[in-house]
Amino acid sequence: MAQKRTTTTHETKQVHFVFNKENYRLMLLCIGVIILGFILMIGDTDIYDFRKTVLAPIVVLVGFGIGFYAILKKPSQTKA
Repeated sequence: MAQKRTTTTHETKQVHFVFNKENYRLMLLCIGVIILGFILMIGDTDIYDFRKTVLAPIVVLVGFGIGFYAILKKPSQTKA
């Protein structure tokens, strides 16, 4: 009677995450810039102040732009 010989190979699969460290750093920067924009909108001064009507919304939009870039940026492929 012939014996069946089974061999097992241990294959390791690398796990690839959607985001890497740089994407998360950009997302944290995005959150910080958006919070800064909302802080610029706070205050008891004139409601039509340049800071509240022009500067703060631009800062918030730049923060959202950084967030979109952080989401769409492909992780760099590094060889281990």
